[in-house]
Amino acid sequence: MLASTALVLFMTPGLAFFYGGMVRSKSVLNMMMMSLSSMGLVGVLWVLYGYSIAFGNDVGGGLLGNPFEAWGLKGLFVGTYSADVAESSYVLSGSIPALVFVGFQATFAIITVALISGAVADRMKFGAWMLFAGLWATIVYFPVAHWVFAFDSDTVTGGWIANQLKAIDFAGGTAVHINAGVAALALAIVVGKRKGWPREPMRPHNLTLVMLGAGILWFGWFGFNAGSALGANGTAAFAMINTIVATCAAMLGWLVTERIRDGKATSLGAASGIVAGLVGITPSCSSVSPLGAILLGAICGVLCALAVGLKFRFGYDDSLDVVGVHLVGGLAGTILVGFLADPGSPAAVAGLFYGGGVDQLWRQVVGALAVLFYSGILTFVIALIVKAIFGGRIRLSEEDETTGIDESEHAETSYDFSSHRGLPGNAGTPRPDAATVGAQSVVAGKEG
Repeated sequence: MLASTALVLFMTPGLAFFYGGMVRSKSVLNMMMMSLSSMGLVGVLWVLYGYSIAFGNDVGGGLLGNPFEAWGLKGLFVGTYSADVAESSYVLSGSIPALVFVGFQATFAIITVALISGAVADRMKFGAWMLFAGLWATIVYFPVAHWVFAFDSDTVTGGWIANQLKAIDFAGGTAVHINAGVAALALAIVVGKRKGWPREPMRPHNLTLVMLGAGILWFGWFGFNAGSALGANGTAAFAMINTIVATCAAMLGWLVTERIRDGKATSLGAASGIVAGLVGITPSCSSVSPLGAILLGAICGVLCALAVGLKFRFGYDDSLDVVGVHLVGGLAGTILVGFLADPGSPAAVAGLFYGGGVDQLWRQVVGALAVLFYSGILTFVIALIVKAIFGGRIRLSEEDETTGIDESEHAETSYDFSSHRGLPGNAGTPRPDAATVGAQSVVAGKEG
């Protein structure tokens, strides 16, 4: 679980590379900062009250955990810590130390917030993003995590989706991907379109970074999915193999779709297909067979490849296709459990194709739609509140957007080529001290 926690935390820098490579060169630092800043902000909020809201004892209707029960993780770190295991005594969450579970779930909260940022690339003020991220984590993610991830125990009453509805979401198709995907749509609508979109081409500036980011995400996703078994066991192994094959199938599905539609299979398509497959298998990796995972992954790859074009049809500027990949992929992966769930899997539930009727299917649909509407409506309200707090200026001015968000918001640029420029006559680049001495000689000569 320590390794899985580290893997999931590593996914957020991976997402920073993935998103950073997809934007124009004048926006890459800001794009990466939006992911990295989520680590700092959400990590602190999680320890203060986020964990308590998500996993504290329910305070009504399965909707919210008690925010004061584990404020600052009180009561979770008390105990006896000794090199002799027999003499150690500390709070457990199931069979693992409670603090390990706290850290593991913190990484989920962090990356869920970071995912949203891709929809507003190039144009949202950094301060406005930070305020939005803190409010959204508090009002939307922490309660939804309670709904989906907080299971009843002998001492704690959990959330309604996990315990009353009994929808299957093994690692976060609803709480993470549908949640972030619909939030991205609402935020993009409030912030508005990029200057020049869709008339001007806004191509990825560095596809190498995109491919690197996709690889890191796939690597980290084993912690995300297999780690959700909360132990090195058969369920973790089952989730691991499904995470491999569904992602492979989704990449192929996306590439085939591109080839048929556009005549070319692209590296951006391969990277996007990887993410689509990872998103789709997240809720279902404990409930579908490996063959079912291949089918599910292929479906998600095709659907997401087609869905990314919806922004042009409906006119919302989802800069990096968060809606097309995470919302559509999350919905598909969650709902397909109702069709493909294999009773021989660890979840031990039969879907429609395995003789289970529509019993699990309706549960999946209700869970998905509940998160979609809750997150979509509240995100829209939160974004309007942030916009009002910033005097209606939640985004950059046209001048700053033209200059580039890296310079206007962070006073930095991602690439500095000035030090690589050669002297006339291909004499090469002098050392800084030599350049300084040369300049001083010229000045001295003029004065003389």
